[in-house]
Amino acid sequence: MTPSSDNPAPELSGAALDACVRFLQRLVRTQSMPGEEGEVAMLVASEMRALGYDEVGHDEAGNVIGLIRGRGDAPSVMFNTHLDHVDAGDPADWPHPPYGGEIHDGVLWGRGAIDIKGPLAAQVHGAARLIASGGRPPGDVYVTGTVQEEVGGLGARYMAETLRPDLVLIGEPSRNEVRRGHRGRIELRVQVRGRMAHASMTDIGRNPLTVLGRFLAELEGVELPHDPDLGTCTIAPTLIGTDQTSGNVIPGLAEVTLDCRTVTGQDAASLREHLLPTLRACEIEGSSSDILIPQHERSSYAGYEMTYPADNPALSLPADHAAIRTAAEVLAGPLGSEPPVGVWDFATDGGHFGLAGMTVAGFGPGDDRLAHTVNEHIVIDELATGIRGNAALALHWPSRYARAS
Repeated sequence: MTPSSDNPAPELSGAALDACVRFLQRLVRTQSMPGEEGEVAMLVASEMRALGYDEVGHDEAGNVIGLIRGRGDAPSVMFNTHLDHVDAGDPADWPHPPYGGEIHDGVLWGRGAIDIKGPLAAQVHGAARLIASGGRPPGDVYVTGTVQEEVGGLGARYMAETLRPDLVLIGEPSRNEVRRGHRGRIELRVQVRGRMAHASMTDIGRNPLTVLGRFLAELEGVELPHDPDLGTCTIAPTLIGTDQTSGNVIPGLAEVTLDCRTVTGQDAASLREHLLPTLRACEIEGSSSDILIPQHERSSYAGYEMTYPADNPALSLPADHAAIRTAAEVLAGPLGSEPPVGVWDFATDGGHFGLAGMTVAGFGPGDDRLAHTVNEHIVIDELATGIRGNAALALHWPSRYARAS
């Protein structure tokens, strides 16, 4: 029987949930740092094939792409998460082994449990509920896993140019709430050149740290753009260094890295121009300064190489946008009521898809406040809700969005 777009999404049995949990345990036990996602990519592709996806493959960058063909009655939708995770740090700091995938009291622990392998498993198995029902979704459903999200989004940058679905559902952890955007992230490097000298000869040297100190003090008073939805752009100095390893030398070069969380309409070039006058006003005689936009040179596990600026765009849809309203309406069924709608504090690959003109929303199980911590875990009941939510979105969201647009 082919389900109509108004029928409920297929139920999640205990056996189906157990299968997803076992898959998630395998994912957590398979380390996949940026550039090292090959093994987990094969694991995801194998799971998709076992679940009956119509097409499963990898693109040139090493991204995993699974397809469930639709009936052609609705727009296409892509469910997306990434394959990589951040470093676990010292395993001794964890309450349970970071790569053990252990379950304690209904909670699955480990690096990637919520960022991002829990949401990844929920998407892979959520879309597969449609296959289990024996029918076809109204439109094509893609489920994708991108590489190197944690280091600037090589995989998403490539996919944004090669795969163009009508709707994108980013599965970053959202506590099973709807997300309609996030601030972007831009990295800038402030560089000051002075004159090297013996530290006792301050009259001869021109200390670039003096300029940096003045600039960092002035930076707190710089007026930055504000967005009513995403808040205010913020800038945090994070790394500082000089060209010296000797403590008795006035350095000739000093630099500081700025982590900039941006709002819509900002890019690295415009932010650089905004900050340059403040920096130049802090110069001392004999010094010079500039703000650089770092360029990342990355190579994926598949051998694909890309160079791109440290510029990850912001993403924002209005709260009353048809994609957001209909996603919340669809989720009211499996969740019992319409979920809250908000924005993420952190950047996601969704910014790259949004910049390419796609309509992007977010939904995923897991508490995002646990990301990148030694307490990372996911509650299995919340994982189950995420699976049900993704199944409902795959079945209903594109059709309802098309009717509401």
